[in-house]
Amino acid sequence: MSEEPEHLVKSFDNDLKRLRGLLTQMGGIVENQMALAAQAILDGDAAAATRAVEEDPKVDALEREAEQFVIRMLALRQPMASDLRSIVSALKITGELERIGDYAANVAKRSIVLAQFSMPYSLAGLAHMATLVQEHLKTIIDAISDNDAEKAVEVWRSDQIVDDMYNAIFRELITYMMEDPRNITPCTHLLFIAKNLERIGDHETNIAEMVYYAQKGEVLPDTRPKGNSAAYAVVRPKE
Repeated sequence: MSEEPEHLVKSFDNDLKRLRGLLTQMGGIVENQMALAAQAILDGDAAAATRAVEEDPKVDALEREAEQFVIRMLALRQPMASDLRSIVSALKITGELERIGDYAANVAKRSIVLAQFSMPYSLAGLAHMATLVQEHLKTIIDAISDNDAEKAVEVWRSDQIVDDMYNAIFRELITYMMEDPRNITPCTHLLFIAKNLERIGDHETNIAEMVYYAQKGEVLPDTRPKGNSAAYAVVRPKE
């Protein structure tokens, strides 16, 4: 974590702190949405799913508040260099967090429908994926709060594992659908859930790149080291 620069105008420092506070508050709600959505899937908890969906308007309201605050800062402060990077990146990050919240709400809604079906196969792969996405979300929110480029790089490097897990789950669910037509409807909902989790991972990566750029003034490379998804293989049920 780097030291924050001191500004001649103390109120500008306060504005930057308030902006980061809005992002952290927004991130905290989104993180809670993700936790509730995961609980809804794995435990069939309809109450958790409902709470996840109900949190979405709070995220939308904070996005609007942060956007208006950024516009005000740009108009009144006319920031330059690292300050301008931080403010513009914050504006983009709010959009990414809002999308993560939307995807978490979608996962929760799907879980309510999914609860109507019995699951003759393991959800271990999906559980691993949801847990990993949650961990990455917590790390990237900490990176936003602490302005920590190293944590951002950690999330950026780990996204390939999420992609590999999604591909494994996709293949597994397609197999179940081919084996028994009765699996088609529940597996379709599971596919959408897995895709939403994969998209959350993509938005976490976007945030990581913005945090890094705001702090370092450099962009991360286009390619990431490939992950090893062997540890996250989907578990087939016993015959």
